Amino acid sequence: MKLKNLVGQRFKERPADCATDSHAFMVRGVYMKIVSNGIFSEYPVLRRITSKIEKIIREEMDAIDGQEVLFPVVMPAELWEESGRYSSVGSELVRFADRHKAPMVLGMTHEEAAVQLVREYGQSYQRYPFMIYQMQRKFRDEARPRAGMIRVREFTMKDAYSFHTTQKDLEEYYQRCFDAYHNVFRRTGVPQVISVASDSGMMGGSVSHEYMLLNEIGEDSIVICNECDYRANMEAAANIVDNGTPDALKELVCVSTPDCKTIEDVCAFLGTDVKKSCKAVVYQKNCDDSYVVAFTRGDYEVNETKLRNLAGAEIHPAVITDNSVLTAGYIGPYGISDKAEYYFDVSLKGISALVAGANKEGYHYTGLNLERELGEVNYVDISKVQEGGICPHCGKPAISIKRGIEVGNIFQLGDKYTKTMGMTYTDKDGVVKHPIMGCYGIGVGRLAASICEEYHDAYGPVWPISIAPWEVHLCCLRADDETVKGVADDLYEKLKAAATEVIYDDRRGVRPGEMFADADLLGVPVRVVVSLKNIKEGKVEISTRDKSVKTSVDIDEAVEYIINLKNQLYAQLG
Repeated sequence: MKLKNLVGQRFKERPADCATDSHAFMVRGVYMKIVSNGIFSEYPVLRRITSKIEKIIREEMDAIDGQEVLFPVVMPAELWEESGRYSSVGSELVRFADRHKAPMVLGMTHEEAAVQLVREYGQSYQRYPFMIYQMQRKFRDEARPRAGMIRVREFTMKDAYSFHTTQKDLEEYYQRCFDAYHNVFRRTGVPQVISVASDSGMMGGSVSHEYMLLNEIGEDSIVICNECDYRANMEAAANIVDNGTPDALKELVCVSTPDCKTIEDVCAFLGTDVKKSCKAVVYQKNCDDSYVVAFTRGDYEVNETKLRNLAGAEIHPAVITDNSVLTAGYIGPYGISDKAEYYFDVSLKGISALVAGANKEGYHYTGLNLERELGEVNYVDISKVQEGGICPHCGKPAISIKRGIEVGNIFQLGDKYTKTMGMTYTDKDGVVKHPIMGCYGIGVGRLAASICEEYHDAYGPVWPISIAPWEVHLCCLRADDETVKGVADDLYEKLKAAATEVIYDDRRGVRPGEMFADADLLGVPVRVVVSLKNIKEGKVEISTRDKSVKTSVDIDEAVEYIINLKNQLYAQLG
């Protein structure tokens, strides 16, 4: 490929609207172009990268007996009505009517389509297990697209669906896919991706894992134990709290706390420790706007995912008016309205005397003891884990919290979809049963952008060779000189004949600085420079984009050296 023929024009300035380095480099290097908020077109450079990622994924899916299919982007609403998700999923799902006024949806995920495709095929136990997968564009009306291709509305995803007759068989296949995913990330150059326990969310199911690339720009908080192998997404991480030996009971007193509506203000006004306080955080259910109150220790934050799962409904931050059954800023567990649903977090357990709202404007209680005032109390885990917290596996106070980018996920779905959609099979005893499913996803564009975010310097991406747009970047510094051009052209033809992918820059009138800047933005792992100075010495300069190699090699030995260097870079990926 000649660089002068490559569609797209690279530029120096960092775009003002690019908050992350990967986004900036992929715009400057002409990898992609914005079409609308969270929607991008891919230029040839990015398409070469994503095609290589897709090839690796296909090979790993085929290796675990996957069969590639293709589902439609547009589906009739009745499919999603069968599963119950047409009404349960929020505005992320795009709903519309076709010209015949039939309700339709744009696919953001394809569990329903997968079941619809195979429910006639899978009527006998003898046809199980099997797995189908696809590579396809999807659309999710994401509320806050950000970071280029890391959080978008339209995206390419590999999603796979396995079907089984027993939980044991599902678990065995789940492990095969679990291992295959690590192979994918190793082969694409990010073996440091870790798997973490996660919440299943709208997908459903009882067991799920996310694959996280730890990086500061990530939106997910990852809970990691520094003493054992415990790892979980913040949404799913169990919070273990030890409040020590309870203090002596105190008298319950209702005290005036004027203009103190946050727990921090109250504790500062009373001169008490926020760790001895009970904070109320209020939500409403989306379905009926009824109130859900989460009571936690004053220094803990509510984990909305845990609360949503307990409440059994989608929730949103509450709006409390003067006519509400709750008194904003002064809500507490003693005397709260019976029209509110409420939960007590484990962080409150063992505290004998709390500061808490008195459900009366301008007043709080001191000395509140939950068991004495309320009787039996059921403590549940609805709070976020804190740095230095207690590990639920090894019991040591060794929790650390990192940021991560989710690059893949896997779920054990059970019969959530096959049951609601009427997919059945007849087992060997003649009994009709519902098969159980697993679901496995990888975001292709997000993975490419995440790798760019992980591997770059001040000048551009440093692509792993397995997914780099080309393997070798050949720079001819004096294309107007017949000798230099002749050597460079000869190298180009020999490398192509040796099945090496080469991007060849033989532009005339381009200064070396501009040529090298373009090469940095393309991030190709091996760079070969042919210049008049080197040719006079019978050499060409060969280096790697990560700067680990820089040497001069005899012209006659250059092709062999480049191929060996290329093979070494592949070998480093395992």
